[in-house]
Amino acid sequence: MNSHVAEGLSGLLEWSEPVIFDRLLDAYRRRLPDAIVCRRIARLHARVWRALISSEMREFEALRADLVEALGHQGLSLDCVAEADEQTMTELVEIVVARFHRSQRIATGYHLALIKLAGCLTPASAA
Repeated sequence: MNSHVAEGLSGLLEWSEPVIFDRLLDAYRRRLPDAIVCRRIARLHARVWRALISSEMREFEALRADLVEALGHQGLSLDCVAEADEQTMTELVEIVVARFHRSQRIATGYHLALIKLAGCLTPASAA
């Protein structure tokens, strides 16, 4: 793995979890009326993101399958996962652009890490 990507992923592990959870919770609140179910699914989806950022691909795949199953029980499709992931990625990119624009090295690491994550999220949503 590229050292810039590794730095970006390491940084994301430090600060991104609350942001990710908030974005996911917001996405599921728009689709599900039950607040408890929304929180449970958002928490599970956040665990998917954490496994991905940690490069724990087996755990990522297993958690992603659990998420798809949980959404199926609520009558939601993979489009919901893709939409929630897109909103989350957009928020992370906006934070990186706003917060790290003065440090080219740090911003580059984050951008490369986010590109790597996006590449992993896309095929998984088609599974």
